[in-house]
Formats: sequence, C-alpha cells, structure tokens
Amino acid sequence: MDAARPSLDKVFTRINQEVQQNSRAYETLAEASARIGHRLTGSPNGARAEEYAYTLLKQYGFSDVQYKAFEVESWMRDTVTLSVGPDKSDNIVDVPVVALAHSPVESHIRAEIVDVGNGLEGDFAEVKGKLKGKIALVNIGLAAPVRGARNLHRSEKTALAIQHGASGVIMVNQVPGNVLLTGTASVTGKLIPIPSVCVSLESGQEIRRWMREEKRLTALVDMTNVSRKIKARNVVATLKGSKYPEEKIIVGGHLDSWDLATGAIDNGIGSFSVLDIARTFKALKLKPKRTIEFVMFMGEEQGLLGSKHMAEELKRTGQLDKVRYILNLDMTNDPSGINAFGRNEMVPFFNTIGETIRKVEPSFAGTISNQAGLHSDHQPFMVEGVPVVGMNGRLAPEVLNCYHADCDKINLVNREQLKNTVRYSSMVLYALADADDLPARRLDDTKTRDYLIAQGLRTPLQIANEWRWKE
Repeated sequence: MDAARPSLDKVFTRINQEVQQNSRAYETLAEASARIGHRLTGSPNGARAEEYAYTLLKQYGFSDVQYKAFEVESWMRDTVTLSVGPDKSDNIVDVPVVALAHSPVESHIRAEIVDVGNGLEGDFAEVKGKLKGKIALVNIGLAAPVRGARNLHRSEKTALAIQHGASGVIMVNQVPGNVLLTGTASVTGKLIPIPSVCVSLESGQEIRRWMREEKRLTALVDMTNVSRKIKARNVVATLKGSKYPEEKIIVGGHLDSWDLATGAIDNGIGSFSVLDIARTFKALKLKPKRTIEFVMFMGEEQGLLGSKHMAEELKRTGQLDKVRYILNLDMTNDPSGINAFGRNEMVPFFNTIGETIRKVEPSFAGTISNQAGLHSDHQPFMVEGVPVVGMNGRLAPEVLNCYHADCDKINLVNREQLKNTVRYSSMVLYALADADDLPARRLDDTKTRDYLIAQGLRTPLQIANEWRWKE
C-alpha cells in the first residue's frame, strides 16, 4: 500500500462523517417523488427521471456524465377486468385485478380455473395434462413453503404455465389488506402470448373457497395494453481511477419504477443511494485507484433491459473483462453486512472490510453471506462471469408488503436507514476501487456455468431461456 495514501479506516471515518452530516439521499428522493411521481420506463415520467439524475450528477461536480440510450419495447397497461363464476351459471362476480406487464396487447379469454398452488415445478407437474386451455391460479409467494424449495419469480411461473399449455394466469398476492401487485410476467422482457393478472390475497382465498364448492369455476379475462418501441437512457457518471483507470467498478441501481405509485422503495432507496454515494465521493475528493461508474439503470422492471444493454455493449466491444466488480443496490436498506455472491475467494477480503467498518461504526454487524441470486441489474453481468457484491439490507414487513403496489410511497422511507445504505455502501465501494489487488476476476465460460450451477441458478435460468450451455 502507498504510504502516502490515507489508511482505509481514515477514509471510512471521513465517509461516515460526510454522509451523516450532509447526505441528500432522502431529500432528493422526496423531491423526485413529488415532482415526477412514478418513473416508468418509456413514459414522460421516466424521461423526466433520467433528466433529474443527469442534472443532479452534474450539480455534484461530475464532468463526465452521459446518457446511454437503448431501444426497448415499452409496455404500458390500459384496461383489464376479471370475472369469475361457476360454469354455465349467471352467478358471475367481478374481481379487482391488475394486469402484469408484458401481457398481450389485447386478450379476451374464458376458461376453467386450475389451482396450481405455489406454482413451483413440482406443482405444475402434479397438474400435467390438465392445464391445456385452462387458466392457472398461482401464488406469487409460497403460501405453504416447501422445505428447501426456492420460490420462483412470477415471470418464471408464467413461463411454466405457458409451457403446460395454459391460456392465462391468475397470480394471487400473499400480502393481506387487499393489496394488488404489478410487475413483469415475462422472462425475456418481450410480450407473452397469454394474459397474466394479479388478484389480492383475499380475492384468491375467496376464489379457492368457491372452487371447493363448485365442480368447475370459470374465469373471464378481458384486457387491452400498449406496447411500442421507445428509447430509454441509462445515466452514467464516471470517476476516473488514479492508478488503474482501465479497470472499472460499477455501482448501480435501477431508477425506473412501476406506475401504481412513486416507487420510493423499489427502487428509490437504491438508486437515490447511488446518487448520494456519487455526491459523497465528489464532496470528499476521493480518488481511488480504479475507475468507478455510477449507473442509473432504466428498464429493470421490464426485464433488466438497461443492464442487459450495458453488459452486451461491454462484451461486444471487448470491455467486459475490465469490469472488476459490480455493486447493485436494489431495495437495499439499512445494511448489516456484505454478500460475497458465492465467490469464496472474496470472503476474507470482505471480512476485513466489515471489521474495518465496525471500527468506525460499531453498530454495523458486519455479517458475511455468500449466496448469489437473480432478477436485478447485476444478473446480466453475473451470467457473464463478472464478480458481484451485495449489501445485506432489511426492510420492515409493512414496507415489503407495498412491493410493486400502490402504497410504495415516500412515507415508507426511513431517513436514517437510507443514510446507512449510503455510508456503508460507500465504504465497500471505496475498498473495492482502491484495493491493491482483488482476488476475484471474471470467470471464463466454463467456470461461469459451474458457478451458476453451484449457486442453484441453473433451473430458473433454464425456465427463463437464459441458460446458454448445452448439457
């Protein structure tokens, strides 16, 4: 280590003081929520959010801020109704419902409902041959958890329903209080061939009660949506490295949100933390050895579109090997530790970082986990072998209950916990960017395959048609 450079704990102390005294994460998120509202990719609000982030980064002193445009098929909801009743009966009940993204532009179906429970592969196997032409009723969460089973994403459950010949999907939210949830039902970010909708927990319970009383229960789904090509923009600010400028550490969070609320939690707390981390580095004039790119991804909710575009461009131009690490903040709140994402060689490094943070702030637990996951903007990089690090955060149950729902607003955000996300993530980011050596490097194709298998990710990637290896 260069003797002239300040020690890690001294830099962490400066970061800690700066964020505690001058953080703007909560204020800017509150302002954006009030001025912009939701941040749906492809909408005028989405464009305003991109401009807000760009302007803010310029105000924080970044001279190198760029829009990275990409073209996407942008989906927007229009109308949807769901009616349920016994077969050949006039006793029809309208059920409150919301369309899941990437459902067809137009769909009008009437079919029998088949209960597929939690919608895991085993659940679909139990109704094999009985689902063709029918509507699958599926839990979004695990209503009756299966020991050792990992839940599937709603898009993966929809993909399984399509594979089994279903004509539609009714997803049942698992949150009490008549909460309707939205989100994509597509594993690819493209339109799916059948409608997928969400009903509340209470509506799902009532449908199931009715199904037990009647031999056959039929659902009618009518929907119209909009899907068109638009241009969206990732927003990227660059802080050039002092010693290894060709090596990059990417810290990102998706700026976009769904349109039922303002997306303060998903993913305001992540993306506006990244913006404030960028402010912190500039305010302290930090000059780590590696280049840092602060990225506001768009299109995450519609299929990781912005991060896929960035990873593909880096791969196409031969630059992906230069990305040494990606730190992704998605609904990350009040971190208590660090996730090494299954890269065992990095555990000692992160243990040291955690211990150093604890010297500066003893309330930081410093727990180290080591498990990879999918469905956020780290994924396109991870499946290409790029090392990933995460911050182990926590959200109160009443906050999580508003995930993708119409209650995801600024009142859910805890100002002090948001500061914790900024200060601890800033410390981990600086440690990665300024380390003399990082034990983890990008894996080659074979090692990436073995890593994903070891992390239990082969099956969900196969369901999503993103498993590129031939067995």
